Amino acid sequence: MTTAAAAPRLGLAANAAQFTLLVVVNALVGGVLGSERTVLPLLADREFALAAYTAGLTYILAFGVSKAATNFFAGTLSDRCGRKPVLLAGWAAAIPIPAMLIWAPNWGWIVAANVLLGINQGLAWSTTVIMKIDLAGPHRRGLAMGLNEAAGYLAVAATAMATGVLAAAYGLRPAPFLLTAAYITLGLGLSAVFVRETRGHAHHEAATHTAGPHSGQLSTRQVFALVSWREPALSSASQAGMVNNLNDGLAWGLFPILFTTTGLSLTQIGALAALYPAVWGLGQLATGSASDRYGRKPFIVVGMIAQAVALALIALADGFAAWAGAAVLLGAGTAAVYPTLLASISDVAHPTWRARAVGVYRLWRDGGFAAGALLAGIVADLAGIRTAIWVVAALTAASGLLAWTRMYETHPRLGKDPSTTAVFRHAVQQRTLPSSRSSRPAADSLDGPPPTS
Repeated sequence: MTTAAAAPRLGLAANAAQFTLLVVVNALVGGVLGSERTVLPLLADREFALAAYTAGLTYILAFGVSKAATNFFAGTLSDRCGRKPVLLAGWAAAIPIPAMLIWAPNWGWIVAANVLLGINQGLAWSTTVIMKIDLAGPHRRGLAMGLNEAAGYLAVAATAMATGVLAAAYGLRPAPFLLTAAYITLGLGLSAVFVRETRGHAHHEAATHTAGPHSGQLSTRQVFALVSWREPALSSASQAGMVNNLNDGLAWGLFPILFTTTGLSLTQIGALAALYPAVWGLGQLATGSASDRYGRKPFIVVGMIAQAVALALIALADGFAAWAGAAVLLGAGTAAVYPTLLASISDVAHPTWRARAVGVYRLWRDGGFAAGALLAGIVADLAGIRTAIWVVAALTAASGLLAWTRMYETHPRLGKDPSTTAVFRHAVQQRTLPSSRSSRPAADSLDGPPPTS
């Protein structure tokens, strides 16, 4: 006689071991990214003698394009194939990266390595986000995303600092990228052996989810339209995420070069490169949880405005102490925004199409790296680095004001149910969403390919 398998349990306490393991895995994903933030801008300048800023930022452009595209497919693939296979594919894509960076004979190899880095980050980071959302359930998503993003960006910061120290002691290559190889080996091993599939948790939540106009299975085209422009909270999150990573691309590619203009040492540049993501990472431990209590919208709006002020201060400053203070403010603003945007996407999206909604959001968000590399590089070549920073500061402030005017509060306990808003009713009438009278059940299966439009 056989007994039915117990239904998956939702919540951080019920899934503490797997959730903690995924936090560790995401820290390793962040470490791979952090190994480039101090060293690659200096490689472009010192070893490959790329005089034009636009040319020097091509690796960020390649990273941003490949990561944005991969994010989109990560959500769809995780629904079709399961979360764990996508996570493993992300780690597999990273295997050649350290060797390519260490032995690159020309800048084209660096660009190619960053295409693989974008695929790695798009698959692995996106999947750890989706898996944590699966496990956490509806009530503590802000805390879950805060823990996830804190782990990733604290690892970015620690690795940026460590690679600066290694580069100062042993040179720009190969020592910093041996650390990258260690992260990849450990991350792949932990994911293959210990991480468990979480798609069943999403099935369980979908089966018990309250039906509404935005419930049921949507086509990928419908999800893309909702997240990109039709649904005010989802699209507001997408534009804010894109602008956030636009200014992060600027920070990654041009700040180390700006800092060298006053004769800062490699160790000091590494410290500044680490300070911003360190505050960003630590701050998310507080802001993600606080958004569960006070709502998502205030953190998103205030965070974007704080980033704009910080960028203006960096453009005005000239010296380690002033730049350090501005980097702290930039990190604090980003900490307010980053986990809260992901939580707001999860608040609105139904479990049957949530993974794809996260993928589309991350498509737009990480497209900001590419946009930032192009914009910052072109403006810096034409008018200088400080002018490029001013332009990005203005865009960041505009993004915060747009979120303030367009976005509603998404937290299910603090805001209005989005299914009752006029925008959702209009979307139903325009057949963007299945209506509440549809015969399709709210708990459509996540198995198999999504229906086509």
